[in-house]
Amino acid sequence: MPHAKSWSVALVGIDGRVVEIEADLGGGLSRVTLVGLPDAGLREAKDRVRSAVRNSGQPWPDGKITLALSPANLPKMGSGYDLGIAAAVLAATGAVPATKLFHTILLGELALDGRIRPVRGVLPGLLAARAAGHERAIVPAESLYEAALVDGLEVAGASRLADLVAWLKDEGELVAPPPPAVPAAEPAPDLADVVGQPEARWAVEVAAAGGHHLLLTGPPGVGKTLLAQRLPGLLPDLSPEESLQVTAIHSVDGSLSRSSPLVTVPPFVAPHHSITTAALIGGGTGLAAPGAISRAHRGVLFLDEACEYGSQKLDSLRTVLEEGEVRISRAKGVVRYPARFQLVLATNPCPCAPPREADCTCSVTARRRYLARLSGPLLDRVDLRVRLRPLTAISAHRTITPETSAIVRERVLAARDRARHRWQPHGWRINSEVPGPVLRRDFPLPASTTAVLDRALDRGLLTARGADRCLRIAWTLTDLAGLPTPDGDQVTAALNFRERTAA
Repeated sequence: MPHAKSWSVALVGIDGRVVEIEADLGGGLSRVTLVGLPDAGLREAKDRVRSAVRNSGQPWPDGKITLALSPANLPKMGSGYDLGIAAAVLAATGAVPATKLFHTILLGELALDGRIRPVRGVLPGLLAARAAGHERAIVPAESLYEAALVDGLEVAGASRLADLVAWLKDEGELVAPPPPAVPAAEPAPDLADVVGQPEARWAVEVAAAGGHHLLLTGPPGVGKTLLAQRLPGLLPDLSPEESLQVTAIHSVDGSLSRSSPLVTVPPFVAPHHSITTAALIGGGTGLAAPGAISRAHRGVLFLDEACEYGSQKLDSLRTVLEEGEVRISRAKGVVRYPARFQLVLATNPCPCAPPREADCTCSVTARRRYLARLSGPLLDRVDLRVRLRPLTAISAHRTITPETSAIVRERVLAARDRARHRWQPHGWRINSEVPGPVLRRDFPLPASTTAVLDRALDRGLLTARGADRCLRIAWTLTDLAGLPTPDGDQVTAALNFRERTAA
């Protein structure tokens, strides 16, 4: 019986696995059987592919057609297998030679008239294909801007199924990938725009230098959002490895830019407080799609009006903040998405939030109930907590020129460089990534230096996790000061950052 193969890629999160597509032609009644755990969208592929093949001027075989997608126990979802299915069927019928299909990855959805539509996840799919040893990939022409980011793989595009058929017959050429797009440098918001708030500006600098999480509390209009928006401009650009990982997440999410697909700067994600838990963490039908926390990977997740999100959504971040990835379990499997971001929370001190605290009409119970939405376990994972005060006079700041983001960024990069050289033998890059036990065991500080932490622990003002985070902040303050090791001043300053409550 006629038999042929082609290859495509299945995505589980941002991890891809090469899928072998087999087409077997047999006798009997005319029908198409698709096996290999297809979802509803993939089961409809047999109808799309049949119409696309016929409308491209190619014969569709009579009799029974069995299509098998292997590994058979791996759930297959989406319409990206259409092009591979069509190629396997045409090769089985002898309409096209199967020579070029060997070691070629095919990705694309087929329209009924034979057009090839773009699909999500081209970049992570091709990265998986390259890792599996495949040499060539054919993708929708509209996805070439994304496929061109993968080095070491021959990439070409096709607009219609007829173009692929002509190429397989050596009767035509496919579309070559465009030259790499140079990302347009968009000016980042400048820290000089923020009037006053020296303590909050210093906290943002410390957060940028050490990768620490930050809580900003204060009445409306004092600059909480302005400060959060300027944090990404203080962070270093992404490394090539980080850029590909962040771009792969955005590819699966379908939010890549055609003009500059490669994400080279830390992303800034600021969802509205009405977002659902699934949209924040990740979810959806079948295997889960990435959420806002994964789109913020290697960047900043800003939750404005944090108390309005609700305890359930906020507490769902607790494990993610510790582990740097989110694991979402479904009946069809477990999906892992990276989610190592800097969390910035901004909240008003009470529901009525007047410009002046003296004008507050909320009862003590109402204020406590409002701030209690930020649970203790969540706040214990937030390193820096700052209270912003209302401005008393704008005129007082007219003669003072605030530092620009460029000046602050130089100090941040210098501090990160010191931290990277210190932690590089251990595999860490910034202070916030260093486990507390390592700090206490391999980089111990004198008892006189940590005495203030011991007293806070003895009085129950600090948890063991909080003490470890104070040590990380102290090392960041040390790097910003250009000192070799923290002393009592840095440890005390670190504890002060954590003792500033939102109340």
